[in-house]
Formats: sequence, structure tokens, C-alpha cells
Amino acid sequence: MAEEIRESALGETVFDPEPGEKKLRDIRSDKATYWRDHGVMAVLGMGVVGMVLAFMGSDHVAIGSLGAVLALAVRGLWLYSEQMKFNWVLTNMRLIGPGGRQVYLLELQKVRRLFGDIQIITRSGDKHLIKHVAGADAIMAEIDAARTKRAKRKGA
Repeated sequence: MAEEIRESALGETVFDPEPGEKKLRDIRSDKATYWRDHGVMAVLGMGVVGMVLAFMGSDHVAIGSLGAVLALAVRGLWLYSEQMKFNWVLTNMRLIGPGGRQVYLLELQKVRRLFGDIQIITRSGDKHLIKHVAGADAIMAEIDAARTKRAKRKGA
């Protein structure tokens, strides 16, 4: 019998603090960043579809390009409410994400920008994406500062 996953647990971020753990910040998806990201995808999609159709010799380059933009607009509208529910919590010990994801700060190998998002890579190679955040550079600096402070405290 397959394990059943509660639907509500997929997008929830549950913060149960460990002894001595303090919440430093909530990292939430930003509406303007979400729509900007979709606008960029729409322009890129329009260009790629237009080039492919032109390369194939199709007479429907304009319609195909418009179709790509409309498809990405529908995708954006469809996923909007789900994406806006996602949030991450930065504590003095770990990053806690939706769906039970968590990464201890001392396990972080890299924190970097990936387009408009923040990619977190652990020492074991796990990758997590914090999507559609405003001020990604400032958030990355906060994560790095918390990791550095934690490493000094633990002597790692």
C-alpha cells in the first residue's frame, strides 16, 4: 500500500523550533517578482517558438509566438495562488521550507542566484530553490551571515 501524503502538507512550512533556535526571517514569494519572471519567460518563449517556426519555414510564426505568450500567461495565472503560499523560514540553525524541507546552515555548501531565485546546495548535493523572492541579494547575504555566525558558534 502506497504512503499517502496529506495535500495540505505539500505547501505548508511548519516551524517547530528546536531548543535555542530563533526565527530570523520569513522568506516569502513576491508578486511583482513572480509576474516579472513570467514576463521574461513569455518573451523568451515567444522568441524561441518564433525562431523554430521560422526555421521550419512555417507561415504561422506570429500566431505561434502569440500562442507561447498566452500559454505562459495561463500558466502564470494557474500557478499564482500556489506559488504565493510558499515561504521559507531562516533561523539561527537552519532553513525550513515548504513540504517539510529543511537544511541546517552548517550543511550549506553554496547559496547562489539562479535567475530571480535563490538556489541552495547542500554538502550532500541536495538542491533547493527559493522562488520569486524580492531582494534576493540581501536574503543571500542574511543566509551567509547566519551560516557564518553558526559556524563560529559551533567552531566548524
